[in-house]
Amino acid sequence: MKYSNLFKCLLALVIGVIICNPCNADYANDAKIQYNKGVDLYHVGQFEQAADCFRQATELDPNYIDAYYNLGALLEYLKQDEAALNAFKQIILRKPEDYEAVYKAAQISKKIGDIDKAKMYLTLIPTDSLVGQRAKQLAASMELDMPVDASVPNEPAPPAYAETNSQSAANNTIYNDIPSPTGVVTDEAGTLYVAGFSDNTIYKIGADNKKIVYLKDSKIDGPIGIARDGYGNLYIANYNKNNVLKVDPYGAVSVLISDIKNPYCMYITNDLLYVSSQGSNSVVKFRL
Repeated sequence: MKYSNLFKCLLALVIGVIICNPCNADYANDAKIQYNKGVDLYHVGQFEQAADCFRQATELDPNYIDAYYNLGALLEYLKQDEAALNAFKQIILRKPEDYEAVYKAAQISKKIGDIDKAKMYLTLIPTDSLVGQRAKQLAASMELDMPVDASVPNEPAPPAYAETNSQSAANNTIYNDIPSPTGVVTDEAGTLYVAGFSDNTIYKIGADNKKIVYLKDSKIDGPIGIARDGYGNLYIANYNKNNVLKVDPYGAVSVLISDIKNPYCMYITNDLLYVSSQGSNSVVKFRL
């Protein structure tokens, strides 16, 4: 059926018959199905099969940025660096301002020994962007000077902690490269969901500690608090949009509460959702 739909759309382009709108809708739906299947396969550790699903999603929807990102991340993990680089290049072609993808392209280019390309990618990253500090560090490792934006203060060095309990330290884990992490929540399986405030993304980290994009939607703007109920629904305190979003287990996003000024933290108990409203110095109780 999928190949039949593809043939119809290609035929329409040739003969000028306007049948592509419903066909494109089919593509988008099939791409989402493949993407979700890839996320599920990733979660159970079937990385090659997950990568194949993300690849199929990009073939069905060539502008599926999240699928390219997850494909690139998995291929890099599988040590298929050339293929991973190509996935990030596809993002850059479609969304040049996605500096996380540009940084990954630079990082992988350096890894495979293409230093000139790595330097070229780094010059595309503004120093005041989210990845600007990491880009400067990578540039310094290749003896490439990047201009420093004086308006951006240097990040303070993290405090040093003495490890007094080696067993405790061994049990600690740090999840890196999450853009401006805010809210966190786990599901019954221990999977971690993290809100990335600055890139409007919800990330998912499984038991293998590998990070993938769980959700990126135009409705998300400034996610802070997140919560999860017993039915697999995720709730997002959408700070910049003054609302609370609900994400069902299939990834459908809807506005649950509107007109709540700067929602911040959230907590669920039984069938009640509590949301702190930073903009109105209040807490809202909402029955789910």
